[in-house]
Amino acid sequence: MSPESKKLFNIIILGVSFMFIFTAFQTCGNIAQTVITNLNNTDFHGSGYTSMSIIYGVFSASSLLSPSVVAIVGPQLSMVVSGVFYSLYIAVFIQPATWAFYTASVFIGIAAAVLWTAQGNCLTVNSNENTIGRNSGVFWALLQSSLFFGNLYIYFAWQGKTRISESDRRTVFIALTVISLVGTVLFFLIRKQEDTKAPGEEDSTNEILGDSSSAKAKMTRAVAAFKKSIKLSFTKEILLLSVTTAYTGLELTFFSGVYGTCIGAVNRFGSEEKSLIGLSGIFIGVGEILGGGIFGLLGKSNRFGRNPIVMLGIVVHFIAFYLIFFNMPNDAPIAPMEGTDRVAFMTPSKEVAILCSFLLGLGDSCFNTQLLSILGFLYSEDSAPAFAIFKFVQSICAAVAYFYSNYFLLQWQLLIMVVVGFCGTITFFAVEWEAAAALAARGSDYSSI
Repeated sequence: MSPESKKLFNIIILGVSFMFIFTAFQTCGNIAQTVITNLNNTDFHGSGYTSMSIIYGVFSASSLLSPSVVAIVGPQLSMVVSGVFYSLYIAVFIQPATWAFYTASVFIGIAAAVLWTAQGNCLTVNSNENTIGRNSGVFWALLQSSLFFGNLYIYFAWQGKTRISESDRRTVFIALTVISLVGTVLFFLIRKQEDTKAPGEEDSTNEILGDSSSAKAKMTRAVAAFKKSIKLSFTKEILLLSVTTAYTGLELTFFSGVYGTCIGAVNRFGSEEKSLIGLSGIFIGVGEILGGGIFGLLGKSNRFGRNPIVMLGIVVHFIAFYLIFFNMPNDAPIAPMEGTDRVAFMTPSKEVAILCSFLLGLGDSCFNTQLLSILGFLYSEDSAPAFAIFKFVQSICAAVAYFYSNYFLLQWQLLIMVVVGFCGTITFFAVEWEAAAALAARGSDYSSI
């Protein structure tokens, strides 16, 4: 197998592994609040929103240290161990206990920081400036396929149900736990890249992937990775991209947790309200996969760079927010177990609700594929710290959004995303223009990015 084929193989295995793990985790996140609402008449008194807030809060706190963990343990083993913790979190729902639920939330926050830092490092090591756009798209399309499979099962299994029984819950979460473990095992198939640098030449990627068994050498790499994370945090490019990243954290919370809860709370959807949560997740996945495919696999023919794709993403999201504002009752995110009978500015429409799901997924793929691409391009020699900062900002904003989702009406949640999304688009444009100018100065073809 040629070196390029081996790299593409690694990207595909990386994407498929994440697809299995996040088929389980994203489906879990999509239905968690609905399942918990049906449990709150028992001894269990947890909150799905609070759990996700803890996860992303711990995630953000752990992100700046995660490059050091990856430096010591290595990216492959880091992803394997993190995958085990994802599986344990999902398994908690088989027999829920409040203490176990919140304890698992803390551990999965740490695991997520390590997992995504290792993923960014693996993606960059197996790419160059000509393939980073393609590989980002391939990975993103495979990852977001996870939204399709789990939610397809939820749609058919919960069709016509207004309450989720104990048997239904256990069946779903046993299956999701097994799926997550399959994805974890697949990480072992990723093949290590050989060092192609000239003697004496090294970068932070090689430091992260170094083979030295010396404890002192590993600690040196760990400290160096942490210092680079801190140093990169204050560069102009990272500060500007942090606004865009903050928006992806807010809208991640909305489409992965809040919007499904809104749909499940609308009584006017009748007996289909619970199964519509699964259908919504499917169409979010369709939008994500379509975006990843178009902007990644077909990205080689794009001579205008990343800005038009990000512009498409914000326009698509603004259309979705406008339709959601008109279609969904304002109290839907915080409705009680009985749901809400209120009406917004139109009679709630299932078709409009599902269209908005598709638009949310498509817009999200526009932002995330281009952020992965520009980070891999700008920081090819500092990939682990750069992706750690990306996840730090994204996760802390997701944590804040999950926290206020317990209290804010729908209109205020939408307004926050509109303001931050507009600012994030402008700051992304600024960084992209600088990247294009730097590429032109090197005499490279702009379409290659």
